[in-house]
Amino acid sequence: MSRTYDPRRTAVLLVDPYNDFMSEGGKLWPRLAPVATKVGLVDHLRTVTAAARGAGVQVLIVPHRRWQPGDYESWDHPNPTQRGIMERHSFARGTWGGEFHPDLGPQPGDIVVHEHWAQSGFANTDLDFQLKQHGISHVVLIGVLANTCLESTGRFAMELGYHVTLVRDATAAFSPEMMHAAHELNGPTYAHAILTTDELVAGLGVTAA
Repeated sequence: MSRTYDPRRTAVLLVDPYNDFMSEGGKLWPRLAPVATKVGLVDHLRTVTAAARGAGVQVLIVPHRRWQPGDYESWDHPNPTQRGIMERHSFARGTWGGEFHPDLGPQPGDIVVHEHWAQSGFANTDLDFQLKQHGISHVVLIGVLANTCLESTGRFAMELGYHVTLVRDATAAFSPEMMHAAHELNGPTYAHAILTTDELVAGLGVTAA
């Protein structure tokens, strides 16, 4: 698929690049590893972010709430993922698992968005404000999970009027079935483009390494 992106109007949204998700020894890595390894997740995330920065595309880190004692415990109806975080203490603040993967943390010029509490990077954060202030019309979603935070963020972006691109091999999920749903069933109902890393990088005018 041939598609080009204006770097002045495009942003890459890197969702939840925590050690607990993406690094050996992370609390959620064993569940993610089979799909992440198959698609080359971390290598493709490195490629996309490097290409974006090289092309002058704004990169925003879109992180989940780092767990700390008391989170969700007094809520009326925490969702199943939040209940799991209460049990596992995923992305715990002040721990290695709650730090960004060493290759995927913010670089000079990147923006770290306020942490989201559930699945959408827009809900109760400054993401929309930051994008508007930087003149962004096109968002490229990468990171995890394909069928939860990326999908929720992508749908919200579409509702707000952004052009949404998914990168099928720069994300992962806990099962092949979830990946299939994210890109073959649900993605086409809201995303304007669903590309591979190589296709995206070509659209940015950069040759992939």
